[in-house]
Amino acid sequence: MTDASIKPSGPRRPGEAAFASLGHPCPDRDPCDSSPHTFPDGGTWRTEIPSVEGPEALATVLKEAEALDVPVHRISQGSGVWMLTDAEISEMAGACAERNVELCLFTGPRGTWDAGAGTRTPSGGAGLRARGHDALAGCVEDAVRATELGVRCLLVADEGVLYTLHRMRTRGVLPADTTLKVSALIGPVNPASYAVFERLGADSVNVPSDLTLEHLTEIRRVSRAPMDFYLEAPDDLGGYVRMYDAAELIRRGAPVYLKFGLSKAPAIYPYGAHLRDTTLDTARERVRRGRLALDLLARLGAGDGMSPPGSRLPGPLNRFPDEPGTSDEPGTSADAATSEGN
Repeated sequence: MTDASIKPSGPRRPGEAAFASLGHPCPDRDPCDSSPHTFPDGGTWRTEIPSVEGPEALATVLKEAEALDVPVHRISQGSGVWMLTDAEISEMAGACAERNVELCLFTGPRGTWDAGAGTRTPSGGAGLRARGHDALAGCVEDAVRATELGVRCLLVADEGVLYTLHRMRTRGVLPADTTLKVSALIGPVNPASYAVFERLGADSVNVPSDLTLEHLTEIRRVSRAPMDFYLEAPDDLGGYVRMYDAAELIRRGAPVYLKFGLSKAPAIYPYGAHLRDTTLDTARERVRRGRLALDLLARLGAGDGMSPPGSRLPGPLNRFPDEPGTSDEPGTSADAATSEGN
């Protein structure tokens, strides 16, 4: 029996009963802070295992998720489409389809790996953004190749790449049910910028894990685009461990993907066989972190509201108008989808 099998009487704050016995006051939740939004299936949260860098790591995650009874809605990879062979992509897409899990692959060249010196300066230059036409073209090539091999979720780290792929989706160059996910490495930190990413075509947006709970409430007042949030962030994203915030992250940030990252772990991008043992070990531990988070939610009586397994589409979202003479017709892209057909 796991902790998740315990049925609490209702949602509660951590330590609530103990504080009450001491006469120590606990602040009441303000209903105005709660997000009014959900996924189209009615759920308020989904799960994601990040940094799954190839077929072997994927098999490890799926096996561990089954052993620990951790539902997984999305699996994402960080090294990029270009670091995988066609056979590897097809194998990963097939394995995820068999388990009804969404597979998300990172697109193309990024500024931190190219010849530009700006990212090595104290200011960090343009960061991961795609430098020049050739880098943009590489991301486009990756997107077309991945979707032709069955991938239906693409991870991006550049606003121009995002808008280009969104326009390709509305025109049928990419499948209409392709979803576009914004990387935490360019994640917005205020409501206005979050809304801009939604309008550029984002179907989920990974915000930095140092945002406060109030920041999430502010974002939800202007946008319903699904949010991705590392409950535990890799060290290069701050190494934050916010397990005890999970229930409030759901209440304020819904609809939200809870991402089970891992701090104090070596960097593995771009992945290769020389990093095999580390990658498989950390893949297992990410799933275990997921089990810990699910158990905590259950103990607090806050585990309800998870989307059904296999749910992946975001529901209707706001987009910028397309170029003059064209339009994003309803039903032609993932932003207009309201049913869970996959």
